Amino acid sequence: MEEKKIFNRLSRVGILGNILLAAFKLFAGIFGRSGAMVSDAVHSLSDVFATFIAWIGVRLAMKKEDTNHPYGHERLECVASLTLGLILAGTGLAIGWSGLQKLFGDRGSIEIPTMLPLIAAIVSIVVKEGMYQYTIYYAKKLGSAAFKADAWHHRSDAFSSIGSFIGIGMAKLGLPIMDPITSLLICVLILKVAYDIIRDALNKMLDTSGGKALEQKLRTFIGSQEGVERIDLLRTRQFGNKIYVDLEIAVEPEISLREAHGIAEKVHSAVEQAFPNVKHVMIHVNPLEEQNS
Repeated sequence: MEEKKIFNRLSRVGILGNILLAAFKLFAGIFGRSGAMVSDAVHSLSDVFATFIAWIGVRLAMKKEDTNHPYGHERLECVASLTLGLILAGTGLAIGWSGLQKLFGDRGSIEIPTMLPLIAAIVSIVVKEGMYQYTIYYAKKLGSAAFKADAWHHRSDAFSSIGSFIGIGMAKLGLPIMDPITSLLICVLILKVAYDIIRDALNKMLDTSGGKALEQKLRTFIGSQEGVERIDLLRTRQFGNKIYVDLEIAVEPEISLREAHGIAEKVHSAVEQAFPNVKHVMIHVNPLEEQNS
């Protein structure tokens, strides 16, 4: 229940903050004669949809297991992250196209911005970095890939505002061509962030391992458990923001089946308690003299 309250709060902050900021930047871009700031406003507006999608993905991923989905619904959060990455990529391409049109179109149509877009850029940098820090803190705390992606939407918007500030400032110094060039730089930055989000989402949807670092920590922890004589096999796979572990351990062959089962149960419980992102451990027990081939 507490997780739902946090996710709802993150969604409200993201949606309301982006709507207000996008409206302010759009006003500043239009009346301040800055194409870069208008592009920046479009980016902020896309974050409204991003936060909404993140909220939907997380709510669906939190659904309990059922008959048709016995392993749960965590991968739906990956679908949300993937969607967020694609939206971000589309936004970046749109901004880049706008910059190219101005750069290779009528140069005389490029106007020198007023001070208003500069003020809007500074406000955006401060607000969006604050939203990033707020969102990423809770996203890491709750292990939410969708809201981590949403946090990076906020930070990419802050980065784009930094680019807008530089471009607008240089345009006011007599280099108006820097305004559309800045839009192209913003496009590249956004596409890089989108690529990272999409790649992470796909990795989590394709049963990618939890990584060597996690598996080494698991080996060390499991090997130290009472009754575990050897680890014959350890595999991990990502399932949304959770990890499944397939494990084979060796125990002394003279002990009873009941004792071997007890060791396996203790290892199972200890791993899930010590590693909160591990959803389930499937354990097979081998007698010590049989080396797994």
